[in-house]
Amino acid sequence: ELHLIGIKKIYNFMKAVILAGGRGTRFPEETHRVPKPMIRIGDKPIIWHIMKYFSFYDINEFIICCGYKGEVIKNYFYNYLIKNNSFTLDIKKNSVKLLTNKAENWKISFIDTGLNTMTGGRLKKIENLMKKNETFLFTYGDGLSNINIKKLLEFHKKSGKIATVTAVRAPGRYGVLGLDKKSTVKIFSEKKIGNEGYINGGFFVLNSKCFNFIKDDKTIWEEEPMREIIKKGQFGAYRHNGFWQSMDNIRDHEKLESMLNNDEAKWKIWKS
Repeated sequence: ELHLIGIKKIYNFMKAVILAGGRGTRFPEETHRVPKPMIRIGDKPIIWHIMKYFSFYDINEFIICCGYKGEVIKNYFYNYLIKNNSFTLDIKKNSVKLLTNKAENWKISFIDTGLNTMTGGRLKKIENLMKKNETFLFTYGDGLSNINIKKLLEFHKKSGKIATVTAVRAPGRYGVLGLDKKSTVKIFSEKKIGNEGYINGGFFVLNSKCFNFIKDDKTIWEEEPMREIIKKGQFGAYRHNGFWQSMDNIRDHEKLESMLNNDEAKWKIWKS
């Protein structure tokens, strides 16, 4: 293996867990060759945009839950420094010396969570990477937003609940959240209920107690675990009325690509 020389890294303590193992069956035009989180918006995969967004808020430690074509994600980041920097290759010493310093301040753990594991099962598989009562961020690898992560974390801390979901407004093809005046989730339905109301926008803040509600690989996070936590009155909702867009299909991808090309990428809050 090549030994990389010359990059110093300092990492923050808050972790962000990203689901990146699904098959992306609603986007076969691209997912036949790459996992959906690796579909590019501009010249970078959407998962990079998500991580860059978190990094703006000093969230620099990531756990990526891999599954379908996970090797594509691993290879991209494993070779990230070589692709983005000038370097000297010493074949005899089998080493690489970086001549430029274009690097993200990221620490990334790639966890194989299985090919057919459900969302809750994937989350459960990274339980051993969390401490008791640790708070962490959790999101999907196909959604972008301009949510204020700092305010989201403050909201979660103030609520004292096990879980907080970002509630956003979007078309009725998504699961609907029923909220009370105190922003506690009372109902969650995956079925369509018109075009109004708040929906699950991802960008969760979770306490490691959430793992107690996940049974096995077949557990879908958005079903029993969420509903059980809701029944206990331990699921808060942070209302976000700004930009949010998931990339479920080619139409969504074209929209995000157009926004980036026309300098209208509302999630792109970093300078470079």
